Amino acid sequence: MLQVTGKILAAQRFLNGMGAAELDELASAASEVMFPAGHRIFAEGGYADKFWLVESGHVAVDVQVPGEGAAVIANVGLGGLLGWSWMVPSHRWTFGAICVTEVRAYEFNAAAVRERCAADPALGAALIGRLFQVVAGRLKDTRTALITRSVDASLHAAS
Repeated sequence: MLQVTGKILAAQRFLNGMGAAELDELASAASEVMFPAGHRIFAEGGYADKFWLVESGHVAVDVQVPGEGAAVIANVGLGGLLGWSWMVPSHRWTFGAICVTEVRAYEFNAAAVRERCAADPALGAALIGRLFQVVAGRLKDTRTALITRSVDASLHAAS
C-alpha cells in the first residue's frame, strides 16, 4: 500500500478544489485499504469511526427493511464518498455498505478528521459543503429506489 499524500487526494472528485494545506491535513488521517467482494464495510447502527473515498470497485449502500432484509438504495463507485454518519453525533451508521466487487479506497480516521475540522474551520466548512452534496444525491437515489420498489411490487401484485 502506498503513502497517502495531499497530492494523491487532490485527484479525488469529492475533494476537487480543496487547497493543498487542507489536503495535506486530510492525508495525515488517511490510509489506503482493500476489501474483497462480499465484504460488509459497515452495518446500519454500528459506530461510524471511518469514512472512505473509493479508488476502484463498487459498493452497494443498503438499508434494513423489516420483514425483507437488506434493500440496496444507492451505489458508490470510482471517486465516490462512502459514509457521512461519522460527522453527525451520535456517530452511528444510518445505512450499511457491502462490496459488490473488490474495492480499493482511501480510509479516513473520523475522529482525527473531526479534530482537524475543529482546529481549522475552513477545512470543516469545505468538508461539510461537500458532504451535503453527497447527502442530497443519496436522498435522490433513495427516493428513486423506493419508487422503483413500489412500482415493481404493484406490477407483481397485478400479475
